[in-house]
Amino acid sequence: MINLGTVGTGWITASFIEAAKLSGKLKLTAVYSRTEEKAKELADTYNAAHYYSNLEEMAKSSEIKAVYIASPNSVHFEQALTFLKNKKHVICEKPIFSNSAELEKAYKTAEENGVYLFEAIRNIHTPNFRILKEKIHLAGNLRSAMLPYIQYSSRYDAFLRGENPNIFSSTFSGGALVDLGVYPLYLAVGLFGEPKKVTYQPVILSSGIDGSGTLVLEYQDFICTILCSKISHSIMPCEIHGEKGTFVLEDAAPITEIKFIDSHTKESEIFSVAQEDKDMVYECINIAEIIETKDVHQYEKLKEMSKIVLRVTEEARKKNNIVFGVER
Repeated sequence: MINLGTVGTGWITASFIEAAKLSGKLKLTAVYSRTEEKAKELADTYNAAHYYSNLEEMAKSSEIKAVYIASPNSVHFEQALTFLKNKKHVICEKPIFSNSAELEKAYKTAEENGVYLFEAIRNIHTPNFRILKEKIHLAGNLRSAMLPYIQYSSRYDAFLRGENPNIFSSTFSGGALVDLGVYPLYLAVGLFGEPKKVTYQPVILSSGIDGSGTLVLEYQDFICTILCSKISHSIMPCEIHGEKGTFVLEDAAPITEIKFIDSHTKESEIFSVAQEDKDMVYECINIAEIIETKDVHQYEKLKEMSKIVLRVTEEARKKNNIVFGVER
């Protein structure tokens, strides 16, 4: 059992804590919040033995072996470095960092201190993703893919009222691509690898951040189109089109259903299996096992995926002059 600390008090932290408990691999031992009152409240809610309002103090604690970070995007990097330098494994919520330079420095720091750094991205760790990867050959030569993740954000209402929510702020490294687009992007990279060319057509909000956009990934013989938005909603499924058949996914995350439709017979087959509702449990299990067994091979595969995803989002942003505050 790996003693776990958490940074952040939002719903995503609560979801990870519940998934960690379900995994049987991670034990919540400590929590952090900027205020002692909120830290104590969270610790009491989830029976954590320790709570902190001082990040440096928490990082030095011998009570934790790994930490999950789910703070605003722009502070991920500095917080991760603090824990890595104190020889703690770090699981950082997506998007892991603001740019590739931060990622490379963090990986170097992790290596120097004999610990691992992970990006928390739930869909690629699930049983259904593994099934999809194993079955994708049934589609034959791939010719196109359409992977949407379009989900209206309640924080957009606040933005329209003149407020400045983190996710719509360049100061906090927000935007539709890095917040939602990473789910289908990870799906594409996990299935197809690194694209040859990247283009992005965003809808830029008054804050300078993309509220929605279309990301086009060019591969050797096909195009993958990713639609992402936090200012509208869609029930459109994901589709992967090949010469022999089409895969239809209910969603990029979670991948609840995988249907394959044969191009010639028009017959369909379901390949998906039932998964835990708390689907973050699978990343908890996989990450814990990598730490426990020192599985460098699997770790390097995850590292490479994180690097590719961040390179793509960074290139897409820079081509459209979407600049984060930490980059100015």
